[in-house]
Amino acid sequence: MAATRGRNPQTRAPREIGAIRKSGIQRLKIALVYPNVYHVGMSNLGLQTVYRLFNAMPDVACERFFLPDTSNGPALLSVESRRTLKDFDIISFSIAYENDYANLLFILHRAGLPLSAADRGPPLPLVAAGGVTVFLNPEPIAPFIDLFLIGEAEAIVAPLVECALVTGLGDPGQQRRFLDKAAAEVPGAYVPRFHQPVYAEDGTLAHVTHRPPALATVRRAVAGNFNADIAESVLITPDTTFGSTHLLEVSRGCPHGCRFCSAGFIYRPPRFRPVASLAKALTRATAVTHKAGLVGAAVSDLPDIARLCRHAATEKIRLSFSSLRADALSPELIEALAQSGVKTATIAPDAGSQRMRRVINKGLDQPAILSAAEQLVAGGIPNLRLYFMVGLPTETEADIDAIVTLCKKIKHTFLASSRARGRIGEITVSLSCFVPKPFTPFQWVAMDEQRLLKAKIHTVKNGLKKVANMRVHADVPRWAYIQALLARGDRRVSHILLAAHTLRGNWPQALKTAPVNPHFFVLREKAKAERLPWDFIDHGIEKAYLWKEYQKALFGRTTPPCPMDTTTCHRCGVCGATPGAHCSDA
Repeated sequence: MAATRGRNPQTRAPREIGAIRKSGIQRLKIALVYPNVYHVGMSNLGLQTVYRLFNAMPDVACERFFLPDTSNGPALLSVESRRTLKDFDIISFSIAYENDYANLLFILHRAGLPLSAADRGPPLPLVAAGGVTVFLNPEPIAPFIDLFLIGEAEAIVAPLVECALVTGLGDPGQQRRFLDKAAAEVPGAYVPRFHQPVYAEDGTLAHVTHRPPALATVRRAVAGNFNADIAESVLITPDTTFGSTHLLEVSRGCPHGCRFCSAGFIYRPPRFRPVASLAKALTRATAVTHKAGLVGAAVSDLPDIARLCRHAATEKIRLSFSSLRADALSPELIEALAQSGVKTATIAPDAGSQRMRRVINKGLDQPAILSAAEQLVAGGIPNLRLYFMVGLPTETEADIDAIVTLCKKIKHTFLASSRARGRIGEITVSLSCFVPKPFTPFQWVAMDEQRLLKAKIHTVKNGLKKVANMRVHADVPRWAYIQALLARGDRRVSHILLAAHTLRGNWPQALKTAPVNPHFFVLREKAKAERLPWDFIDHGIEKAYLWKEYQKALFGRTTPPCPMDTTTCHRCGVCGATPGAHCSDA
C-alpha cells in the first residue's frame, strides 16, 4: 500500500528552507518517521509541529525519516544527516492514516529491526508512535510499539523528553525504567506491554488487565494553552502536495458534530486561534513564501475570517483552505480563493438526500449547496469537486439515487453561472466508502459489504456517465474494508497485518489465512454493552452520549452544533460538569 513518487528524501534536502540540523552531541536523539513518502509526509502539519517541538529543546536532536520512494532503493537514512534508524534512542512514528500501518512494518524491517516489541531491547532504539490514528485505536499495531503517545504534541513532548533524560534513556539498559516512569507520569502515555486483553468465548473483548505503574484508563493529553503557540510550517519545500506553501493551523476540532467524523469528537471542544495571531504568522511567512494554506476541520467557522483574508490580500499572500462549508461561504472567502489562483473549489454534501444528511447530522440543506456552487463559479472558480459517501447507516437505494439527482442539479446551477462568465469548467464527483470510526456515534455500526458498495458506486457512475463535463472518481471498496479492519480491530488484527507484510502486500491471501475472521471486526454490528478495543482511551466524551447520537441518527434527528461553552454545557461530558477537567483554555 506504499505510495511512490519522485526522488529519495535525502536528494530533496537542498530544496528545503528551514531544516534544523544539530551537532549530534545532544543527550537524546529522536528519529521522527512519517510512514509514507516525503511528498505526502511533508504536507502534514502535525509532523512539522512535532519536529519543531522536539528540536526546540536543547538536549534533543530530532531528524526526519520517510518511506523510501522505491522498495529496493538506497538504505533508509535521515534527511538531515543521513544516519540510520539504529543511530537514535527513540524512533517516533507520526501516523495519520490506518493504511500506513503496513508501511510502518516495512520501515522497521528495512532498518533491520525486529518487528515485535517483545523481540527488541537495548541497544536497539525504543519505538514510539503518535498521531491521530493513535488517538482513535492503537491496538492493531500494539505488538509492534513500545510506547504510544495519545493526545496533542504540545502537551506531550516536554514531559516525554524530561522523562527520557531523567531516566537516562540514552544509556544501555534504561528502557524499562523509562517505560515505567513514562506510563506513570507522561500525559497520554500508553505502554501496551502493561495491558493484556482477555477475550470472551464469543470473540468479543471481555476485559483488559493492567499492571502498575500503568493505569486502566489513558486520558488523552490536551494542550494547556492552545493560543500560546501556533502550529505552522517549519520547513518550506516545493516537493509537497502544497508546493512551497506555509501551512497554518487556524482551528482544532469542529463544532458541527457530523456523526461519521472522529475529528469532531476527539478534539472537543473546538478551538480557534485569534485572528490577530494568525495575521502575524502570515506576515512572518512572507519572508520565505507568498503562499499560505489555512488548516483545520472548520476553517470557515473561524471568527472574523474575512479580516484574515483581507490581511492576506494586503500582504499579497495567496491563500488556500483545507475545508470550507457550503453554508459558510462569504464574498471575502471566495475573493481570496480567486485571487490565489484557485481553479477548483470543494463542496462536501456527503449525502444526496436531505434525509441522509439528517442521519449524519451534516447541517446542510439543498438550497445552501446549490447556492455555494453558484457563488463559487460566479466568483471566478471555474471547477468544482463534490464529496459524497456511500454505505452510510440506514442508506437506501433512494438515497443513492439522490446523489445522482443532486449532482445534476448542481450541474444545472453550475452551468448557468459558468455561461454568464463565458467559460464552462468541470465538476469532479468523489465517492468515498463510509468507514465506521472509533469515538463517533457510528462506532457500533457494521460496514457495508464490498459487493453492496460496488453496486452503489456503479449506480452513481452509471447515472452520471452521460452528464457532460462531469467526472466520477470512487474509492476501491477492498481498500476501504482494510481501513475499517485496521481502524476497528483489536490486537488480534496485528496477526493479519504481519501476514500482509510477510506476503509483501498480498492482502487477499493475508485475510484468507488469518487466525481470526476479519469480518468479525468490519461487518458485524456491535452491541451497546460491548467493550470496544479503544474504550480504555478517555477523550472526555461519555460513551452514553455517543450511543444517544447513534439512536438519534437512526430516527433522522439532528443535534445542534457544539456551543463551545466550557463552563455550562453538559451535553457530551467533555465540559461543564467539572470545568477544565477535560478542556483547555478554549
